[in-house]
Amino acid sequence: MRLSSSSTKNFESVLKKYFSFKNETSSLEPLAEFLEAIKKTDFKNVLDFLKSNPSSANHFRHYLFTIFEERPFNLSLTEANILSENAFFPELKKRILNKILPPVEHEKTVWYVIDNVSFSPKKDIEYLHNIPEDEVNEFLNILGISDFIEKTNVKSELIFSMNILSWRVTGMALEVDVVRMAPEYRNFDNPFLALQNELEALAEDFKINPEIQLHSKDSRYKQIKIYAEQCQNFVNIAFKNSSKYGISGKINQSLLKIRQQTQRISEIVNLLIIDQPEDVVIKSKQLVFNILSYKSHKNNISDLINDSTRLISHLITNHTAETGSHYITSSRKQYMKMFYKASGGGIIVGALCVLKMLYGFMPGSDFFHAFLYSLNYAMGFVMIYLMGFTLATKQPAMTAATMTKVLSEQETTKQNYNEFADLVSKLFRSQFIAFVGNVLLSFPIALLIIYGLDVFFSQNLAVEKSDRLLKDLDPFKSKAILHACIAGFYLFISGIISGNIGNNSVFYQIPDRIAKNLPIRRMFGARFAKSLSKYYAKNWAGIISNFWFGVFLGATAPVGLFFGLDLDIRHITFAAGNFAIGLYGKDFTVDSSVFWTSFITVFIIGFFNFLVSFSLSMFLAFRSRKMNFGEVREIYRAIFRYFVRNPLKFFIPLQSTFDLKANSLVQNSITTKSEDQ
Repeated sequence: MRLSSSSTKNFESVLKKYFSFKNETSSLEPLAEFLEAIKKTDFKNVLDFLKSNPSSANHFRHYLFTIFEERPFNLSLTEANILSENAFFPELKKRILNKILPPVEHEKTVWYVIDNVSFSPKKDIEYLHNIPEDEVNEFLNILGISDFIEKTNVKSELIFSMNILSWRVTGMALEVDVVRMAPEYRNFDNPFLALQNELEALAEDFKINPEIQLHSKDSRYKQIKIYAEQCQNFVNIAFKNSSKYGISGKINQSLLKIRQQTQRISEIVNLLIIDQPEDVVIKSKQLVFNILSYKSHKNNISDLINDSTRLISHLITNHTAETGSHYITSSRKQYMKMFYKASGGGIIVGALCVLKMLYGFMPGSDFFHAFLYSLNYAMGFVMIYLMGFTLATKQPAMTAATMTKVLSEQETTKQNYNEFADLVSKLFRSQFIAFVGNVLLSFPIALLIIYGLDVFFSQNLAVEKSDRLLKDLDPFKSKAILHACIAGFYLFISGIISGNIGNNSVFYQIPDRIAKNLPIRRMFGARFAKSLSKYYAKNWAGIISNFWFGVFLGATAPVGLFFGLDLDIRHITFAAGNFAIGLYGKDFTVDSSVFWTSFITVFIIGFFNFLVSFSLSMFLAFRSRKMNFGEVREIYRAIFRYFVRNPLKFFIPLQSTFDLKANSLVQNSITTKSEDQ
C-alpha cells in the first residue's frame, strides 16, 4: 500500500538535505533521520528515488563507507545477548542498570552507531524483516554494499570474534565443577580445546591468505561444525545430569553461557560459507540482521529470568515430585492410611492451637511473640513430619509437581487427558480425606485440652480470646480469605525450600560426606555414619522446609502488627482448633449464624489454602518442564467432564479402569531419578 505524498516528500527531503552533495561528515544525524523517514513510506519509493537519482545514491554510499570505516563490530557478536556475569543476581543487576542508564560505548564501534541511530533495535529488525527480500537485495545493490561479507576486514572481524568466544568458552568449560557435570566426556578428547585449535588454525590461514573462502564441503568448516555440536552436546548432557548430581546457580549460569557462546560460534561460521554467488548477498543481509537481533535482546530481563531459573525450578520440582507421589492415594487401604496420618497431624495441631493461645498471654514485644509463635509452629510441623503424620495443606505443593511430571511424560492425546483427570480425582480425594482427618481431630483435641486446663486451673482461659477467634472466622468481619491465601503462599514457598535443599544436598554430596567423614566414623563407627547419612538424605529437606513454614506462619501476624499492617495467616487445621477454643470460651452459647459462618469458613480457608499453594506449584512445575500452556484449557475440560461422569470418585476411592496404568505412570515418574542415583 502506498502512503501519502507528504510522507514521500519527507523522505526525499532528508536525502536532498544531506546527500545532494558529497557529504564528508562523520555525524550520525543524517543516518538517524534517514532511517526514521523511510519507516513512514513504502520502501519501493526509496528504491525508485535512488534509481532516478544516482548521484544521491553514490553520495549516500560514500557517507555509509565513511561512517562504518574502521568501526569494529566484534562486540556486537561476542557480547550482545550473551551472559556477561557468572551469577544470576549480578547479571540481573547489570541489565536493570543498563535499562535505566544505558552504558557509554566507545564511539569507534558499530555498537555505538546502533545505539545512536536506532531508538529500538527490536522494532528496526521487525521493520527490515517486513521489507520484501527482493527490495532489500536491490537496495544493497544500488548502494554497492551487497558483497560486504567478502571484504577482508569483515572476514577478519568474524574470525576474530569466533576466537574470542572460543577462548572464553574453553576457560569456563575446563572449570572443575563444570567438568564434573559431564563425566561421560572424561574418556574423550575435550571438544572445547579441539574447537579452539581449529579456530586458531583458521585465523593463521587467514593471515597467510586473506582471500580465503569457506564452503560447505570445506574440511575446516566441517571440523568446526562437528566440534561446536560436541560442545553443545556436552552442555546438554551436563544439564541432563543435574538431576543426578544436583547443580548450583553458578554452574547453571556457566552452562547457559557456554551454550550461548558455542551457538554464536556456529552462527558466525555459517556466515563465512559461500557455495553459490547468491549466497554473498544472503550472508551480507544475515550479518546485519544478526547484529540488530543480538543488540535488541542484549538487556532483556525476562529472557534472563526464564533461562536462568527454569533448570533450578525443574530440579526443585524433581524433588517435590518424588515426595508428592506419597500423597496420592489409589486404593481404599491407602485412603484410610491417609486419614489416620492426617488424624495424627490434627492431634498435634490441636495442641499447638492451645499453646499459641497461652503464648499470647505472655507479656513482651511483637518480636518476642513472633519468636514464640514461630517456635510453636515450627516445633509442631517438624514433629508432624518426623512422626510420619500429615498436614493436609502441605500436600498440594508436592503433588502438583508429581502431576505435571506425569503429564509431561505422556503424549497429548484425549485418552491421556482422561487418565490425567483420573489422577486428579485421586489427588482431590486424597486432599479431601486429609482435610477431614486434620479437622476431625484438631477440633476435639483443642476442645479437650482447653477443658482440661479449665478443670486443672478452675479458670476458662479461652474467655478473653473467644471473641477474636470467632471474628477471625467470619469472612465478612475479617480478612480470613486474604489470610488463607497468605498461608497458601507460604505452603508454596516451603515446597520451594524443600526442593532447593534436596538439590543442594545432591550437588554438594552431603550424604556421602557424612558417610565418609573420618571424625564421625572414628567416634561413632562406620555403621552409624552410614545410618546418619541415610537419615539426612531422607529427612533433612523435610525438616528444614517444615521449620521455615512454621517460622513464616508464626511471624506474619506480629511483624504485620509492628508495621501497622493487617497481616495474618489462616490455616484450615488451626482454624478448626481455634473454632473449638472460641466456642468453649463462649460456653457454647453463640448465635446459630455465628456457629455456621465459622463452621463454613473453616472449609473455605482450606479451599484457599489448597487453591493458592497448588496453583503456584503447578505454575512452577509447568514452567520448569516447558509445557505448552495452550493445553491447559483442554486439560481442564477433561477434568470437568470426568467429574460430571464420576463425581463420587473425587471423594471416595472407587475402582477405576485407569488405576493400574496411572499408578504405573506415577511410579515411573519418581523412580527414574532414584535409578540414576
